Amino acid sequence: MSKGLAQFTRRCALLALPAALLLTPLQPAQAAWPEKPIKLVLPFGPGGVADVTSRIMADKLSQKLNQRVVIENMPGPGGIAAARAVAGAAPDGYTMALVTNGTAISVAAFKSLPFDPVKDFDMVSMVGTFDLVFVVRADSEFKTLGDFLKAARAEPGKLNIGTISVGGTQNLGGELFKSEGALNVQIVPYKTSPDIVVALLRNDVQLMIDFPPAVKGQVADGKLRILAVSSPQESPLFPGIPTVDKAGVKGYEVISWNSVAVPKGTPKEIVVAMSKAMHEVLAMPDVKEQFARVGVVAHPSTPEELMGRLTSDIKKWDAVIVKAGIPKK
Repeated sequence: MSKGLAQFTRRCALLALPAALLLTPLQPAQAAWPEKPIKLVLPFGPGGVADVTSRIMADKLSQKLNQRVVIENMPGPGGIAAARAVAGAAPDGYTMALVTNGTAISVAAFKSLPFDPVKDFDMVSMVGTFDLVFVVRADSEFKTLGDFLKAARAEPGKLNIGTISVGGTQNLGGELFKSEGALNVQIVPYKTSPDIVVALLRNDVQLMIDFPPAVKGQVADGKLRILAVSSPQESPLFPGIPTVDKAGVKGYEVISWNSVAVPKGTPKEIVVAMSKAMHEVLAMPDVKEQFARVGVVAHPSTPEELMGRLTSDIKKWDAVIVKAGIPKK
């Protein structure tokens, strides 16, 4: 090839280069999250504490993220349906799960589950915590939880404690109280919280263990009294009410909690962004106030703290279930 022809060929190639670049499709930049609504799947029906607090949080998150956060209720035994729906979803930050202490109980209570919350989810943040309350009739002879403990030990087998749902948080909280307090008492399960209130007022049971909303009205009306709360520190929602630990059962602790998790493999930057948004929302005074009305303390956390709580609760409730002799499902 002559020198002139070679130079002409090179010039033609250079002139063709911009046109070739125009014809080459550009690689799209990574889309900013979120670009579409986010679904938060709850293992409960509408109207309960978890549903109410999730909707309060979702409304604020929708404003902060400029995308709707939609609540999808998917109740079912052990939270299995909701957990499977999220664990099997694309790990793209658009499907999230409400994971609770009930999830930990399910792992302990079932012989096997079609999901593993430790392996199938990445944790994002806690949402809130709430106590069990230990309640008696307003005219009960037991003025303190210490009085109840003393009577239970003096007359083994005489006193009854009412809870709901064998294997639920309230029931297992009662079993833990019985075990750690070395008490010979009967844990009596009822179908609903109102059934326990009736039994308590009739003196069929002498102590009731439940969540605050279940007894809020009767306490306000002066029919029932709260003797203690189940958390290790005094609850800001019940100032002056002692903990079970301080009332005489050392080391007793039951903390119910709600949290948000995403399918395993969700990009870390999405987890960080959602966690940051949740921390900001849960710090809002109006959110804290609305949570408090249903007995919940807004309580964000790091993903690591949440995973630690989940794994420790699984071990804790497994031990309680085995000791109580509750058959695994």
